[in-house]
Amino acid sequence: MAFICVVDDEVDVLDAVGRVLKFEGYEVLLLDHPAKLLDQLEKRPPDLVVLDINMPEMDGITVCRRLRADPRFIALPIVFLTARGTTDDVVIGFEAGADDYIPKPFEVPELRARIAAVLRRSIRDRVANVLQLGDLRLDSDTYRVAVDNREIQLTSTEHRLLRYMMEHPDQALSPGHLLQAVWEYPPNTGDADLVRAHMRNLRAKVEHGNTRKYIRTIHGVGYMISG
Repeated sequence: MAFICVVDDEVDVLDAVGRVLKFEGYEVLLLDHPAKLLDQLEKRPPDLVVLDINMPEMDGITVCRRLRADPRFIALPIVFLTARGTTDDVVIGFEAGADDYIPKPFEVPELRARIAAVLRRSIRDRVANVLQLGDLRLDSDTYRVAVDNREIQLTSTEHRLLRYMMEHPDQALSPGHLLQAVWEYPPNTGDADLVRAHMRNLRAKVEHGNTRKYIRTIHGVGYMISG
């Protein structure tokens, strides 16, 4: 069963989330300070991190960015569980590299479902697969992505999004379609800002220093990748 670290400076929240996840059969480690998570990562990395944003000394956004800057944890699933739930907050969270974002107070069924979905997607992402589109190459077995032989580091969600688009080249994919296909959200649920934030990150990484544009915005429709 998956090993999950929950990081929150509110003891009541830690206990509540811990009870829910332990009831589901997960191995859970409750941490009341981000520094403890960083120590734990050196000892035994978890399969998923549930992370608060508003914490003293080091906030969750900073922690998430720090992890995404480390190649060892670029694909580590991270879920924000936080009281900061405005659209701007959600966009900032996804741009920092989070895989999902759950506002407080949370509903227990939603928490269970979202955690299970992120873990399921993480396992699925490990399936061996190599895709090539022009000078863009994606290898799901080694988790490597390269453009013009220049390797780039993607989060697990960015990797999954790019892989899905590469599997469907020259097709206009709407945000709603991508929410269902990549994030596994039910029809007519989820926020298009989630897709936009990840697409901005993905485009910046894939096209950085390269005059060639792989990902196009089809105004009023969605996004398309072409070789």
